Amino acid sequence: MNLSSRRPIFNRRSESSVYRMFFWALLALGGVWLIIQMQQGDIKSPFAPTPTATRTSNSYAMEGDAQFISGNLNAAIAAYSEAVRVDPKNAQAWAQLARVQTYSAALLTTDAEKRTRLAEALDSANKAVTAAPDDSTTHAVRAFVLDWNADPALVDSRQYEDFLAQADRDALQALQLDNTNTLALAYYAEILVDEQKWTQAEQYIEQAVTRDPNLMDVHRVYAYVLESLGQYNLAIQEYDKAIAITPNLTFLYLRAGLNYRELGRRSPNEETQKQLYEKSLEYFAKAASINDQLQIHDPAPYLSIAKTYTQQGDFFIAARNVQKALDFQPYNADIYGQLGIVFFKSRNYEGSIPALKCAVEGCEGEDSCVGRGLSSCDAENPAVTVQGLPLSPSTIDYYQVYFSVLAALGPRDPSYCPKALEIVAQVEASPYLKDRPDIPPNIAVARENCSNATPAPETGAAPTSTPEANVTPSFYLTPYATP
Repeated sequence: MNLSSRRPIFNRRSESSVYRMFFWALLALGGVWLIIQMQQGDIKSPFAPTPTATRTSNSYAMEGDAQFISGNLNAAIAAYSEAVRVDPKNAQAWAQLARVQTYSAALLTTDAEKRTRLAEALDSANKAVTAAPDDSTTHAVRAFVLDWNADPALVDSRQYEDFLAQADRDALQALQLDNTNTLALAYYAEILVDEQKWTQAEQYIEQAVTRDPNLMDVHRVYAYVLESLGQYNLAIQEYDKAIAITPNLTFLYLRAGLNYRELGRRSPNEETQKQLYEKSLEYFAKAASINDQLQIHDPAPYLSIAKTYTQQGDFFIAARNVQKALDFQPYNADIYGQLGIVFFKSRNYEGSIPALKCAVEGCEGEDSCVGRGLSSCDAENPAVTVQGLPLSPSTIDYYQVYFSVLAALGPRDPSYCPKALEIVAQVEASPYLKDRPDIPPNIAVARENCSNATPAPETGAAPTSTPEANVTPSFYLTPYATP
């Protein structure tokens, strides 16, 4: 066989290729570009950890549901707020946010706080209806929110009538859209009670209970209907049913406890009365315990406990519980007012003045600590600034007790009467006096006391004493009735 030496069979000579070199150059440049892009963050490494998935609106709404059931209403509001932030068109999340905001208002103590929270709830309810105008539930919730905004202690008579009329219309529209909507039936029954249509209210709430006895709102409203009819024992049974469904909602315990307290107040039997008050305190203590577990600093249970002890005449324990509430909210003028009332009813008239001053006029510095019943401020009880409460149907009693105590003690301290007469003038000029026929006689007594008091001495002069300086003051004032 003749093999040509010019053609290699098993080995081939290496040959350079300009195309191959060009390919490798491009590959190297591409690698450099890729590394630079990864360093700049424009391209993610395939080996980098997977980023956390963005939560959906429904995920936040489910968290809100869980927080509400657990009793942490502020956390529920925060979760629902995130749900509507992620999806502003989520009508059901807006409706749930409005519902929880409304319920949370029951745990606030001042008119200003309640008014603000209910306004926020109404804004959320309006957005729910805007997102789903043909949905029965959004209208039902807005009816509920409007009804709670129709509070005579928070709005004037014109606004009250307007809110109540709007609530009625929304409830009817909710039922027109779905006449089987249990929430709409329940909320309409609540509105009918506020319209003083008790027979119709009973009819609607009984329909709601028949349709779905497993809703907390249904039993709460049923209890409210029974309360309005004075059937406190039956109302307590309904609150207990609501508590069985949602055992961590403290406002349900507070309402049940209030019904026990009302039964105790009405009982003619001293032993029965004591037992009813003890039951009342059990419910309030349970609410406080739930808040402790959730680390919620809510003064409401302690104020309810204080009012119960006040009705029993145990003013020392009552004052301690109000002071516990002030530990949580030392800036809250309404709580100072309640402490002043407890001191007044315990005949600690001098002690009531600093607390009532903080409630009516406001206070700051050392005065804020003295107003809490302390001798002075310290690291655990710092000085705060307290804004006085404006005159309203819910604060007018603080004003009348304040001017009455000042006027009654006028013979002891000549500086009291000018302030008493100043407060009297504010009360006389208020539009709320016409609804309180008990106050004008107290004003007359205050003026008479001050007319007999020695005028205040000139600045720098020693205070003068009078024969009345050592007598116990007497009041025409009817003891303040705590609800």
